[in-house]
Amino acid sequence: MSFESLGLTPALLRALADNAYTTPTPIQAEAIPLVLAGHDVLGGAQTGTGKTAAFGLPLLQRLADSSKPAAGPRKPRALILVPTRELAVQVADSLRGYSKYIRLNVTTIFGGAGMGPQVDNLRRGVDILVATPGRLIDHMQQGSAKLDGIEVLILDEADRMLDMGFLPAIKRILARVPADRQTLLFSATFEAQIKQLALEFMRDPRQVQVATQNTIAATIQHRAHPVDGSRKRDLLIDILTARHTEQVLIFGKTKHGCNRLAEQLEAAGLPALAIHGNKSQAARQKALNAFKSGKARILVATDVAARGLDIPNLPLVINHDLPMVAEDYVHRIGRTGRNGAQGEALSLVSPDEAPLLRQIQRLLKSDIALEAVEGFEPSRPIRLDGNAPGAARPGGQRAGGERPGGRRPPRKPGNRAHGRPADRGAHAHAHTGQKQGGQRGQGQAQGRGGDRRA
Repeated sequence: MSFESLGLTPALLRALADNAYTTPTPIQAEAIPLVLAGHDVLGGAQTGTGKTAAFGLPLLQRLADSSKPAAGPRKPRALILVPTRELAVQVADSLRGYSKYIRLNVTTIFGGAGMGPQVDNLRRGVDILVATPGRLIDHMQQGSAKLDGIEVLILDEADRMLDMGFLPAIKRILARVPADRQTLLFSATFEAQIKQLALEFMRDPRQVQVATQNTIAATIQHRAHPVDGSRKRDLLIDILTARHTEQVLIFGKTKHGCNRLAEQLEAAGLPALAIHGNKSQAARQKALNAFKSGKARILVATDVAARGLDIPNLPLVINHDLPMVAEDYVHRIGRTGRNGAQGEALSLVSPDEAPLLRQIQRLLKSDIALEAVEGFEPSRPIRLDGNAPGAARPGGQRAGGERPGGRRPPRKPGNRAHGRPADRGAHAHAHTGQKQGGQRGQGQAQGRGGDRRA
C-alpha cells in the first residue's frame, strides 16, 4: 500500500516524498480513508505509530479542498487538543511539514508562554489551532479564541488528558464548538471514561485499533537492577560512565528530584539537562532540541517526556524512579525501540518499589529480569511474591498510592480550583492542590496553571 492509494492529493504526496515517507503505517492505512470520507473516528494507537499523520494528512486535505477566501482575519477551522506543550509543538511542526505546499496556517497556544504573542497570532488569522485545554480556556475567556468556525475537532492523547483531570475543561470547550463538525479522538487506551466521552460528543464513530492496549515494541529489552534508594545515584553514574557513548533519557519522579539529579551528574563529569513543568517553555524546548539533535547526551525528565516526544534511534531509557502508575512505564519506554530499532529499558528498583514493579509486570504479563550489579546489591531483597512489607493493605490499597490494576486512588474534592487542572506534562505533585506562586499568567490567579506542573 502507498500513500497515493489512500487518495491523498499531489501536494501532500510531494511533502511526504520530501521526508522519505513512502509506506503508511497501520493506523494511517486504516484511519486516513475513514477521515477523508467524513466519518468521526475513534482511533486506538500508542505514541510512535504515526497517528499524527493519520489525522493530520486528511485534515490538511479537507481544509485545502474547501478553502475559501475569508473577509478579515481567519477564524480557526480545525482545533487539535493535546495534553502537553511538547506534544503541541511536535504536532504543529509535523503539520507544517506536511502542508509545505499548501497555504494553511498552523498556530499553537499553551501555558508557560506569554499570552500576548499568542493573541497576536490568533488576530492575524489561523486555519489550524493546536492547543492545551487550560490555555485555550484562558483565550476563550478573554475573547481572543473564537471557536464558532471549527469544522474538525481532534483530541490527541485523550486518555492522558482525562488522566490529568482535563475532562471539565474539555466539556467547556466542546460546548463552544459547532455541533455540525467532524470529530476525531485518538487514545492509547479505551477505558470507560473515554468511551463515555465518545458517546457524548461523537456521531457514529468508526473505531480503529491497530495494537493491543499497553503493547510494547518487541525490539525493547527490559532489565532491572535492584539497589537501595540511597545508592541509586551512584549506580546511575557507574552505568553512564561505562556506557559513555550512548544517548540516554532518564525518568525521575519529581521536578526537584530531576533538577538535583542533573546537577549531581554534572558534578560527576556527566553533562546533563533537565526538563519538567517548572521550566519555562523556552528552556524546555531548548533542552529538547539539544537532546533530539544529539548535542546533549543525557536528558533527565519527569513524565513530561513520556509521551509525544519522538527521538529517532534513542538506544536507552532509564527509570531512576519507577512510575507510580504502571501504564506510565509503557509510555516512558516507548521513547526507545521505535520504528523497528533496538532499544533498552533499564530500571533501578529499590526494595520499597517492589509493589510498583509487580504492577508493571502484571500489566506487561511478563517478568522483568532482576540483575544485581556487583557492589550495589540492596540491603534487603526485592520481593515480587506479594509478601513484601507494605505490599498489600486493607481494602486493596497498595503501596505507592495504587489500587489493583495500577490506577490512582480517587482524587479528593477540593484539589483543583473551579474543576480546572493546570496544563502540565506529568502527574508529579498533581494532588497537592497548592498554587505555585510567582508563575501565574493572565487568567491563572485562581488555582489555574498553564502547563506548569510536571
